[in-house]
Amino acid sequence: MKHLFLKTFLVLAIISSGNLFAQDSPAIIESDTIFFDDFSGSSLDRKKWNVVGTDFWVNNEQQVYVDSTATIFNVKGDDARGAENALVLKAHYSPNYIKYRGNDFDFISGRINTRDKVMFTYGTAMARMKLPEGSGFWPAFWALGGGDWPATGEIDIMEYVGETDWIGVALHGPGYSGETPLVNKYFFPEGEDVTSWHVYSVDWTPEALNFKVDGRLIYRVTKPMVENYGEWKFDNPKYLILNLALGGAYPYKTNGVEEPYNGLPESTVELIKQGKAEVLIDWVLIKK
Repeated sequence: MKHLFLKTFLVLAIISSGNLFAQDSPAIIESDTIFFDDFSGSSLDRKKWNVVGTDFWVNNEQQVYVDSTATIFNVKGDDARGAENALVLKAHYSPNYIKYRGNDFDFISGRINTRDKVMFTYGTAMARMKLPEGSGFWPAFWALGGGDWPATGEIDIMEYVGETDWIGVALHGPGYSGETPLVNKYFFPEGEDVTSWHVYSVDWTPEALNFKVDGRLIYRVTKPMVENYGEWKFDNPKYLILNLALGGAYPYKTNGVEEPYNGLPESTVELIKQGKAEVLIDWVLIKK
């Protein structure tokens, strides 16, 4: 337990100062931490996370989610690729895996969330992640309210659609959903891209949301900005989601690819077949 609190403190040290320094302060972190997972166990902690299955499909995504150790698993050491431990969300080519809602699916992938296990209102949510190169990959780290969409709000802390030099952040709610005006792209500095480890976070207060990458403020949305378009739906509990989608609406809007799959070019299909469709998550933290 002490190791968990110490690691959490070091996480906060990185974000607040940009430097890693050792200081053991478990009492402060224990009172400040709402949720923490560093994926150090042998498998996903089901007390903290739900796993989405094949009965879920949105946004014309080209995969189905499956509850399987093939798509959701923990790794250590060299397999964690620069982290001590990591969660892996992995997509696979699996021809004719399932027919669902009139569609044939040739890909499987992983999606997890904290719904009804960890719900929070205000605070900072952050994750350290390493993303794959390939047009049409669509991993995301985000938060939803517990009710109908978009009536209870959506916070997109990080979305990536396969252009390695940028990620997107956004808010969705009634009057500003889908093609939301409350959206921003963050372009990495020269020499950086999504394939390296980065910390993606949001600071959420009753009056604003501040989106950050590696502690850098990249977008600020205030309550009056939201109320220009609709109701502020960010006073209610939300849960975290991590997923790796393939193709679909947002990638297609970015790359215009129609074949062989909507938003998913043949070059990326080959990467999936080669086992290179992996999102790694070092840790996830929610603090007050």
